[in-house]
Amino acid sequence: MLLLNMADVDSVLDLDALTEAVADALRELSAGRASIPPRVAAEAANGGLLAAMPGALPGIGALGAKLVTVFPGNVERPSHQAVVVLFDSDTGTPTALIDGTLLTATRTAAASAVATRYLARPDSRVMAILGTGVQARAHALAVRRVCPSLREIRIAGRDPAKGAALAEELSARLAHAEIAVITAPTFADALAGADIVCATTHSPDPVVRREWLHRGVHVNSVGFNTAGREVDAATVLDAVVVVESRGSALAPIPAGANELLWPIRDGLIRAEHIHAEIGELVAGTRPGRTAPDQITLYKSVGVAAEDLAAATLVMRDALARGVGTTIDF
Repeated sequence: MLLLNMADVDSVLDLDALTEAVADALRELSAGRASIPPRVAAEAANGGLLAAMPGALPGIGALGAKLVTVFPGNVERPSHQAVVVLFDSDTGTPTALIDGTLLTATRTAAASAVATRYLARPDSRVMAILGTGVQARAHALAVRRVCPSLREIRIAGRDPAKGAALAEELSARLAHAEIAVITAPTFADALAGADIVCATTHSPDPVVRREWLHRGVHVNSVGFNTAGREVDAATVLDAVVVVESRGSALAPIPAGANELLWPIRDGLIRAEHIHAEIGELVAGTRPGRTAPDQITLYKSVGVAAEDLAAATLVMRDALARGVGTTIDF
């Protein structure tokens, strides 16, 4: 069995290759060729969650599961921590144990990059990042790679010091790309005139509100909170909505998205309001953006297909480069 820690994963992870691997996995999922049940979770005494996400992707011979904890109160460590276990798809033998914390952040951002490719206007120049954690960082790095016209990234969060620190870090990392990274004092200020939005918060109250958005914006929302939502109902009503999996997005919490479940509950929309799955956009069986003034919304809940694609890619490259530790199991 191959063991890969976070440093091992970081050393072999290629964002462009990951984005394409996630796109292929989501296309396989939408074509009905993958077995990806909605996640289940146990609740810890302090309100944290331990979720299990098994799946099979026959197209790449992937079989595995992710165990992920969500503890929003964490300060000295990530709020999301995970491990991914891969198995031989012919024999069921465990083949790899991979740190899933970095993997989760990057595969989530890679899926947003795929959605952005099909849903954002090609002339998008300004991206707003809502949140200052690992998902905010990952989205800034991954999504900008599919937006060649991007020239400005705005960071907004509840903690100005964290926002300033992230902006400084990203400014250094993206200096070669001629992208200005600045902080915004409020979420509304960050969204004003933005062409692309990446909402990456744990907020129970909407940080994306329809009155703060202009026509033509594309929104990626990856935040998860069992008690609330980070995108308001008015935005959902006005948007062309895309998800990874209709079954997962509309499943009860902890699998589904309150952003969609609550407007359905309140009679504001029906399930058919979901325009497409990402995999359908990749396959070309459903259109993405069809007009420059559309508001588009990709609501992510995270599905195991993304984890399997990422873990399989990382394992393959680690084996090729001799990275990691092999043990008898």
